[in-house]
Amino acid sequence: MKLIKNNVYFCGVQDPHRRLFDELIPLPDGTTYNSYLVKGSEKTALIDTSYSTKVVEFLECLEGESKIDCIIANHGEGDHTDALKFVLEKYPKALIYCTQKCCDILVDAHEIPLEKFHVIADGEKLSLGDKTLQFTIAPWVHWPDTMFTYVEEDKILFTCDFLGAHSIVNEVFVTPSEEYLQGARRYYGEIMMPFRTQCKNYIQKIEALKPEIICPSHGGVYDKPEFILEAYKEWTGDIPKNKVVIPYVSMYGNTEKAIVYLEEKLTKLGVKVDKFDLVKDDAGEYVCSLVDAATIIFAAPMVLAGPHPAAMSGLILTNALRPNIKFMGTINSFGWGGDFMGKVKANLNLQVEMFDPIAFKGKAKAKDKEQIEALAELIAQKHKEIGARN
Repeated sequence: MKLIKNNVYFCGVQDPHRRLFDELIPLPDGTTYNSYLVKGSEKTALIDTSYSTKVVEFLECLEGESKIDCIIANHGEGDHTDALKFVLEKYPKALIYCTQKCCDILVDAHEIPLEKFHVIADGEKLSLGDKTLQFTIAPWVHWPDTMFTYVEEDKILFTCDFLGAHSIVNEVFVTPSEEYLQGARRYYGEIMMPFRTQCKNYIQKIEALKPEIICPSHGGVYDKPEFILEAYKEWTGDIPKNKVVIPYVSMYGNTEKAIVYLEEKLTKLGVKVDKFDLVKDDAGEYVCSLVDAATIIFAAPMVLAGPHPAAMSGLILTNALRPNIKFMGTINSFGWGGDFMGKVKANLNLQVEMFDPIAFKGKAKAKDKEQIEALAELIAQKHKEIGARN
């Protein structure tokens, strides 16, 4: 257990060897499950608990604590609540404070009796004696049950998953760096980007509180909150960067040669390009790149008259994450037929302006390269029209 400020402690645990989250999100650096203890003059509150694989280690952090009166469940997902029943066994008089939706989730997931819950109202306060907890209901960052908890006297805000990072910080506090920011950006892209509008709204609410410390449920604690708040304001902004993301699959090299040609033309026009092989590359890096891109170009060959399955998987993932993409196009190589653009459109849920498709049999010929050059020029022009940032 490590002191954060004035009888507020970090009691989370590290999971450096975990490599996949939700059986979906790659974790190149592992993660943490952050929990916090707030000791008031009259009551002690535990904010969030831990994940199933770390219950024993987590309970060891609480050794020596004679009482916990309140358990604050900011969010009901298992990585924050799997240890909840064990904490209740150790501290049977404790009450769980959470939103109604969180209560419903926890009752279903852990079969905890309803009498163990206190359902909070938005803005409600809980006195611990010389410390006051204020609760803010904050749905959809990233589940409907989320709330924030604020220690008024110490100006410490607990945001659960919001503003977190799948990173391990041994000294608790984040040292602002480009490396840490990249991890936080990746976390935003994978988890928070589908809720970009809600994120913008909550950033404004958080800035109005003027917290001096922000404590998320993954990664480090921010004693310089402006570091992460300014980053979120950029990531959730309405105007994307002058950047094209090209997720692609190439079976015999024809598609890859075509997108390399597009990359060359775009680069000469001053447009940044990020390419991702949907079969071989890290999906998390792809998601990270989507955060501020203006255009996406899906490129793939046909397989049995349909787009390569890895390309469709990439499209489904992109749909789910809802990036702030403004324009979209397709490039595809085929052997004997198929309707690549038609299949993409039929499975597309993004509100984007579509460019005319580029399709060629086998490898791109001179006329196909002319189309690719024209596409590059059109992309550069469209980016200028929307004021895309450099």
